[in-house]
Amino acid sequence: MQLLDLRQMQTRDLEGLFEEEIGHWRDELHWDYRASLDLIRRFVDAHTLNGYVAFEDHQPAGYGFYVLEDHKGLIGGLYASPRFPQAEVTDGILGEMLGTLRGTPRVDRVEAQIMPFGAALDPVFLSQHFRLYPRQFMLLRLAEAKPKGTPLSAGLRLERWSDRNFEACASLIQLAYANHVDGEINDQYRSEAGGMKFLRNIVILPGCGQFLPEASFLVRPLSGDAPAGMVLTSTVAESVGHTTQICVKPGYRGSGIGRHLMEASIQALRARHFHSLSLTVTSANATAVKLYEDLGFHTIKNFAAGVWQA
Repeated sequence: MQLLDLRQMQTRDLEGLFEEEIGHWRDELHWDYRASLDLIRRFVDAHTLNGYVAFEDHQPAGYGFYVLEDHKGLIGGLYASPRFPQAEVTDGILGEMLGTLRGTPRVDRVEAQIMPFGAALDPVFLSQHFRLYPRQFMLLRLAEAKPKGTPLSAGLRLERWSDRNFEACASLIQLAYANHVDGEINDQYRSEAGGMKFLRNIVILPGCGQFLPEASFLVRPLSGDAPAGMVLTSTVAESVGHTTQICVKPGYRGSGIGRHLMEASIQALRARHFHSLSLTVTSANATAVKLYEDLGFHTIKNFAAGVWQA
């Protein structure tokens, strides 16, 4: 196996891999990955995307890329074709990326949330000394949803997302994920500045599909302006939505806000003739998993979020 710098490549060298990857996202996750790959193609052709491509017998067998952000590296993609020895390819690419990141000044953390297609990635991450957090990719057929019409408690109101909510919701993220397992997985959740970066990636940039404000909501107390909870939704394929964020402020948990937000999003998607809604959840968050299962979600894929810390 030969590893080459991704910045030496043109998209025409990788089109076979890209088409395979699109098929996996479509068939296994009901996700149209073409928009994400269009962005990847632009960076590849500009020779600005950090990463590596593995070749077997002069054929591209897999590729991976990473992004540098302050003190950490974020592994943004890692795909190995099932036509080649996937474990060997992923181990080689991940090892090379992590070796480069370990040698980068100030980088002391690497995060990865990579969907496995055809081969288990956990052994590869464990061999590179990542700590793993099991997660679930869940899907709801909206025709089979089981909403209960959960009312909000007195003193709370539901409102649709507005761009004026960025700062307040960045603060909500920090509060909601303090001492939470998801704050261990994604360190953007630990500060208002990180929460703002996360929100901009979801709402303004194509970080997770096309943002859908019509199915994104906040709950606020009648007597105040700071939100008590929020749900954000994007479109990831024709008539398929994805819950990109749902959180509730400590002190309001257990009052049905999370269920009410999810039911509001489901109702909005149904009104727009969507047929499915997906989300990801950390398995250790048993309360959230139970809520989603009660609403009719089913786990269709298991994967792991990985964190390497110096």
